[in-house]
Order: sequence, then structure tokens, then C-alpha cells
Amino acid sequence: MSDPMAPCGTALPEPLPASRTHPGTKPASFTRLMLHSASLLGIRESAGTDLLGLAPAQLNDNRYRTPSATNGRIWELMTTRAPWAEVAAVMTQESSLGRLGVWDYLITSAVTPLEGIQDGARYLAAAGDVRSHTLLVDDDGDEVTISHVNDADLGYEAANAVRSYILGVVWRRRCEARQRSIAPVRAALAAQAPQRHDTLAGLFGTRVIDFERPVGSITFRTADLRAPGPYAQPGLSALLRRDTEQGLARAIPLHDWLDLFRTVLRGAVEEGGQELTLAALARRMTLGGRTLQRRLDAHGTTWRAELETARRERITRLLETTDRTTDAIAAENGYADARALRRAVTRWTGRTPSELRRRAPRAAPPVTDAP
Repeated sequence: MSDPMAPCGTALPEPLPASRTHPGTKPASFTRLMLHSASLLGIRESAGTDLLGLAPAQLNDNRYRTPSATNGRIWELMTTRAPWAEVAAVMTQESSLGRLGVWDYLITSAVTPLEGIQDGARYLAAAGDVRSHTLLVDDDGDEVTISHVNDADLGYEAANAVRSYILGVVWRRRCEARQRSIAPVRAALAAQAPQRHDTLAGLFGTRVIDFERPVGSITFRTADLRAPGPYAQPGLSALLRRDTEQGLARAIPLHDWLDLFRTVLRGAVEEGGQELTLAALARRMTLGGRTLQRRLDAHGTTWRAELETARRERITRLLETTDRTTDAIAAENGYADARALRRAVTRWTGRTPSELRRRAPRAAPPVTDAP
């Protein structure tokens, strides 16, 4: 059912396939930004040691997406150290152009600021979690209203910080796209009014702020967003959209502990070798062997099943995309010989390694100019 309080004419941008938006997760780049901002508020790194997705191997690799529950906990920790408006201001201040990855450039490099924010709404997954956040863009001809939809309770301080931050970043990117300050007509927040509005006025570029609204929003004059921006380059937006979609396609979402375990396991399998044991992987995850086994049991799986799945994925890919011999692949993946590998491949796929290779598409040879 549509929200009767939503701006007239508001419509969702054409959605990306759910498989490409990874709901329930946020980019590792955003989580790094949060941890940096938390440190500025005096929160030590040790406060998040029990949270998923914060190991350096995942946190420092932009392919990974951190569980939104981890990010939510960091927001909560920050709002225990400072009022929610101040937390939003710190996050916005630290969100310099490029800190949110390609999403920043989608907004600031479009032909017009309006086209940029429309791209930002459609590709919100590149910067956040589309399960709990939506951006809507409504242009009635005179004004453009950018609404942030989030259904958390108005009294939840962490959510208030998130809502304020998102609108603050939108205003900052609008100004960066035009290389000058653009004063909004007004702003609204789905939050209870704080005692002082100074921080929020600086965050949104206006003192005209309505509180306890169904959705947060920031409104600009249409004329301010339709004029070409100084960064506009014909064709650049199309390249950025393609890059964004490719990045989302390559992303590795970490929804829960099992996702994290499988990520570590795939990394270990990619390294090859015969000594991949439950105990060895437990050490990689700084767990005891029995603890790892109990967690696998709790998720309804076993070490043997997970290891075989990871090996099957790697071996199938090697057979289909490389010219390595079956003897070499067997040795790299813990099989006694090529015969044992052939039996395993036949059991998994119903085909022999040779048949898999014959059926696999091969890249065309590069085209070279004639001499």
C-alpha cells in the first residue's frame, strides 16, 4: 500500500534485480567509514571484536559486504557517545567525495544534479542496504523532493542518526555536483525534535526543518537541479552505471556466520594444497576446532560437505577455464591422483573432466592487425 503522506508523484526508480542488490548487507567501504567515525567519538576497535565482517581480510577488500546488523551495532555504539545529530554530523564530515565509492561519482558526475540523484536512488545498493533504506525522487516541476524511507521507530536514536546522515550526504553531494552551496527549500525528519537545531541546520543547509514526519526528505528548487553541472561529461554516467552494476555482481555478501565461514574456506581452497583440515581452518578464524564444529552443526551442515562444495566449485572452474592437467588439478586440491579426481567430478556433474572441458565456452582469440 502506498504511503498517503508520501510526496505527490513519488515513484520508485526501476529496481535492480534482488540478486544484485544484496539486501541485508552494506559495502565494506561504508563499514570502514563507520569505524573511522566511531574512533573519532572515542570508541575503541575492541568494542566490535565480536561483530561479523570486521576481520581485516573482509573489511579491507571492497568485494565484501558487511552484515547490516554489524553496521547497526556500530551506529548504536556511536549514539551512546554523542547525541544522534552530532553522530550524523561526524559521519557526514568524514564522508568526503569518493569515500562511498562509485556511488559518489554517479551523483556528482551526471549531466545534471537531478539525473545524478536519480542514479543515486536506483543504485543505492552500492552505498547501503536496500532492505531497510529507500530513496525516492519526486519532481513536480517547481520543486524536487528527495525522500528517505526507513520504518524504524522515531525514538530509536541510532535510526535518527542514520536518517540525518543520509539527508546530510545528499545535500553535500548536491553542492559538490554544482561546486557551490545549494540552499534547500526545506527539510523533514522522521525523528523527534532535539533541543537544539544548530547541528542539523548545518547538516542540511537550512533551518526550515519539520520533525516527526512519516519519512525524511530534503527539497530543492527544480531549477537548481536541472542546470548542467561543471563535472558533466557526455557518456560518463553510462560508464559509471556499468561499473556499479559490475561491482554489485562481483560482491560477496556476508549475511551471517556461515557466509563468513564459506568465504574463509574458499580462500583456503584457492591456495591449494593437501593439508586443509578443520583444525587448520579453525585457526584461520581464531576459533577452536570443537567450536567450529559446533557452529557448523548449528547451521545444519558439516565440515566434509562444506569442503567438498568448495573444492567442487574450484575444480569445475579450473577445468572449464584453464588448460591445467587433471593430474595437476588433483594435486592442488587434495586428491591422491587424477583417477580420484575424475571419480569426484563424475559424481558431482555426471560428466568426466574431458566432457566438461569440451562443453565449456572458450574465449575467442584476440584479434590482431594483419602485418
